[in-house]
Amino acid sequence: MHLTQEQVSAFAALPLRSLRHEYPNYIMHALNGPQDVLSPRALHPVFYGCYDWHSSVHGYWLLARCARQYPALPQQAEIATLFEEHFTAANMQQELAYFTAPGRTSFERPYGWAWLLALAQELESWPHPRAAAWLAAMEPLVADIRNRVLNFFPLLSYAIRVGTHYNSAFALRLILDFARHRKDAELESAVVAAACRYFIADSNYPAHYEPGGDEFLSAALTEALLMADVLEPDVYVDWFAQFLPSLPDVDRLMNPAEVSDRSDPKIAHLDGLNLSRAWCMKRIARRLPEHDAAAATLTAAAQRHIQASLPHVASGHYAGEHWLATFAMLAMEAPA
Repeated sequence: MHLTQEQVSAFAALPLRSLRHEYPNYIMHALNGPQDVLSPRALHPVFYGCYDWHSSVHGYWLLARCARQYPALPQQAEIATLFEEHFTAANMQQELAYFTAPGRTSFERPYGWAWLLALAQELESWPHPRAAAWLAAMEPLVADIRNRVLNFFPLLSYAIRVGTHYNSAFALRLILDFARHRKDAELESAVVAAACRYFIADSNYPAHYEPGGDEFLSAALTEALLMADVLEPDVYVDWFAQFLPSLPDVDRLMNPAEVSDRSDPKIAHLDGLNLSRAWCMKRIARRLPEHDAAAATLTAAAQRHIQASLPHVASGHYAGEHWLATFAMLAMEAPA
């Protein structure tokens, strides 16, 4: 499957609509007093749409990526207008103030943190004449999140392996990309150290227990993808063979999850699982030798997962439409 400009345009249409869509809104909000009883947009003048904060962040990431990679995209002007409207120094200062208020140490940790850094990376790569200004407005928040990452992972004694927002491996993977893009040796070292501390000794991973009923990430595959970027190629091949030694036989991992109700915001996560699995599978396969049977198994499984959920990214249900296009973009892109 090859990603076409028509598909990219369809993906971009979803966050273009949702990023200004304030309600319904799922707020994870620690109130420090009655003054904090505010609307989503009053709390988050940039990241108030797309149902929740992190989906808003990666909705902007998706738009920047689509605009950067597809210069002929018909929504170029609309995307630039949206960034110009929201990515101001004053708006970003308010976003930063939310993080630094008392009692919000764990807000959006680590999923939202990772996507915020990924968004910064995408803006830094985008040759739009205003992208540098939008990034500059966001830079104080980026610096704050970077410091939070450096402080948090040394304190996290055990990896969080759930297939939802708290997953450690997925966040570390996005943060590692950002660190290497910026040539940030301190951040890269911290991510690599955390990944090795959590995952280097894993073997015979019980992937047959996946998926859980509300998961949009595979704990097994996100870990395997992270380690593919942490370990040297020859070391990784041996690690992966021990990690998932019976890969072709793990039917529940190699076949798409069934989505019984796309109007349910938790069950709809399973479409995201199928797409994020495909993203991981395609990239892990590229890290394995061509003759390795696991590479062919993963490549074929990725196609099944894409076919199962790509047609449902624009399902007519906001439960999925506010976020799934991001994971569809990841799934469909050709791995480097």
